[in-house]
Amino acid sequence: MRGFGQKDMSSETLQFRPAGERAPTRAWVRLYSGKRLDLLNPTPFDWEDADLAIGLARTYRWGGHSAWDLPLSVAQHSLLVLALRGLWFPQIDDPRADLRELLHDADEGLLGFDCISVVKPFLGEAYRKLTEALERAVALRYGLAPWTSLERKPHKRADRVAAASEAVHVVGWTRQEVRTTLRIPHQPLAKDPLTAIYGGTAWEPWPPALAAERFLNELHRLSGRLGASG
Repeated sequence: MRGFGQKDMSSETLQFRPAGERAPTRAWVRLYSGKRLDLLNPTPFDWEDADLAIGLARTYRWGGHSAWDLPLSVAQHSLLVLALRGLWFPQIDDPRADLRELLHDADEGLLGFDCISVVKPFLGEAYRKLTEALERAVALRYGLAPWTSLERKPHKRADRVAAASEAVHVVGWTRQEVRTTLRIPHQPLAKDPLTAIYGGTAWEPWPPALAAERFLNELHRLSGRLGASG
């Protein structure tokens, strides 16, 4: 496997344009696997599972701010939300719904950007279309069904409980600020559900390589269950 930063020119040809001619718009990014992801026109074949795991592990919540030595990755957040689903609905065995939960922020890993919620309205319609295109590509790639209104309610609760808990235990917001400033109407959790699964120190952000490994393992586990049942 080639190392990070080593440029692969085997599939590219250098071309020269006449003076004054504008270069075509580049909206693609080269991923760890070597694949190219066109952010403006993504397809379900543009990335490998490991690319997604690495992207989510290197994309940070809360603007990258943290009271710990490391910021909190979207990969770790996604696993926390999935763990909450398992705690709240232990009687439901639905790997497809679990996979949708795990991948609820997958577009952020492909884009490499988790925009804080209060900024999103200022980014406008173009940003919304960009993220929706990535979400569609993810749904097609992994066979995710759209959320129904009944399904979305517990998902949003898990997502917001996770956010309230992260705000207090990871970033350093007070419980009062969670309610009055962040406007999250849920109490932060006392215990970190991920320590029961992975061990370690409660609420401590994982290093990117570890977050990517754990996310990828869960993605493969759920995908494998779907393949076995399909």
